[in-house]
Amino acid sequence: MAGEKVNLTGARETLLMTLYGKALESRLPHSLLKDRFADEAVKKIDYDFSRLKVDANLGLGFAIRAKTLDASVEDFLARNLDAIVLHLGCGLDTRVFRVDPPRGIDWFDVDYPEVIELRRKLYPSRDNYHLIASSVTEPDWLAQIPRNRPAIVVAEGLTPYLPAEEGPRLLSRLVAHLAGGELMFDAYSNLGLKLMRLSPAIKVTGADVHWAIEDPRELERAVPKLRFIEEISRYKSPAGARMTWPARLFVGLWKIIPPLRKVGRILRFRF
Repeated sequence: MAGEKVNLTGARETLLMTLYGKALESRLPHSLLKDRFADEAVKKIDYDFSRLKVDANLGLGFAIRAKTLDASVEDFLARNLDAIVLHLGCGLDTRVFRVDPPRGIDWFDVDYPEVIELRRKLYPSRDNYHLIASSVTEPDWLAQIPRNRPAIVVAEGLTPYLPAEEGPRLLSRLVAHLAGGELMFDAYSNLGLKLMRLSPAIKVTGADVHWAIEDPRELERAVPKLRFIEEISRYKSPAGARMTWPARLFVGLWKIIPPLRKVGRILRFRF
């Protein structure tokens, strides 16, 4: 049977890079993610993934980032039994299936209409799981989100693709609409954006990156309701030891050289 045709370009096409990396990592004997939905989705899509040049190191890096965010979502839900999860720029990520939230939790995945259409073809529906077909920078979709429940907002691989002026506007709308909760996303410095532009996947897809965040407290000033909690290294997990030695050397330098530490990390805020 023919696979699902994919007609994504630019930043939208890069979601196939992260999907494929997670699928590769999930095929390993001691997988961190064990993401069978990602692996099955890759097999259903008619696309030449080899053009994205995703190797085992990159796949493991994606898995570590995803697992870190998954654990934070699980922790928040354990403390807030009536919470909502708002997953911005969800792409083809299968976090809702990995976390498997309990009854009473409403989960909202938001992305462009063509991405949501593809998700509907690839993944099963489930109770209290909502798909919103919209660019995250459009303000109208927020009307579909409850205002009176604690929320955890997660964005993975989204912020660098946002126009620099749109990022703070989006965060301001979120904290104004939601009752309160936490916000987590991966952020990149200007050096991080320069390194991203060297990525084969960025070059092949024609995507560009725009929004650099050097100091997370800049966002506290731009969005007064935000309170910075912590910064988490992208490679905090001991699973990083499974990378090749050149990759481990780079990660070691990443941890001890201040400019490299800001290249890519996960930021956590409360609002």
